[in-house]
Amino acid sequence: MHVGIIMDGNGRWATKRGLPRLVGHKRGASRVKDIVKASTELGVTTLTLYAFSTENWKRAAHEVEGLMKLFRGYLQNNFVELNEKNIKVNFLGDPAPLAADLRVQMADLEALTKDNTLITLNVAINYGGRDDLVRATRTLAAKVQNGTLAVDDITEQVVSDHLDTAAQSDPDLIIRTAGELRISNFMVWQSAYSELAFIGNSWPEFTPEVYAEVIADYRSRTRQFGAVIPKGAEAVE
Repeated sequence: MHVGIIMDGNGRWATKRGLPRLVGHKRGASRVKDIVKASTELGVTTLTLYAFSTENWKRAAHEVEGLMKLFRGYLQNNFVELNEKNIKVNFLGDPAPLAADLRVQMADLEALTKDNTLITLNVAINYGGRDDLVRATRTLAAKVQNGTLAVDDITEQVVSDHLDTAAQSDPDLIIRTAGELRISNFMVWQSAYSELAFIGNSWPEFTPEVYAEVIADYRSRTRQFGAVIPKGAEAVE
């Protein structure tokens, strides 16, 4: 089972409490470990967390700087533990605009954990679904141009194989916290038939107990994928 989470509401959680927005982001970062652990207990085999979008660069410079500092700290503090817990870490998105030391840490963590099997943790940083498609399209166009790929050979599977999530299953469920009712450019190709869950709790309030309730609700649904499912068919697993 693949779950994607749009971790929204950190700043608003802090603002409601009269705290700086970065305090909310820090609280949200501490929530990640709980949700990764809960995922392994709930039968989730791939977890994708939307950490920083291609649009988030538009935020105030001090907030962006603070987010990058938190991300750097998360990598440094959890580098060894993620590997010891048998977690495979992948990073989605275009790393080019990120600081050089971050790119090195990300590459090192991916290499260290590449053979781990408990759960795959995708961290989407400087990620946008449209940007993912643009980068895949450029690669496909280059292959057509150099003669290694024919236009007629481009299928949905070929496109999927050139996205950041190549070789992974599409998300079965996408969760967004903090009550917003949109996916905000998150995995726009991969989420074509994902089930959606919009949760009122902000990300710092998204406890393992709330998570378990969302997963239980998902498992009570019947996924149709555009077909007509006979009455009484089994719900999703």
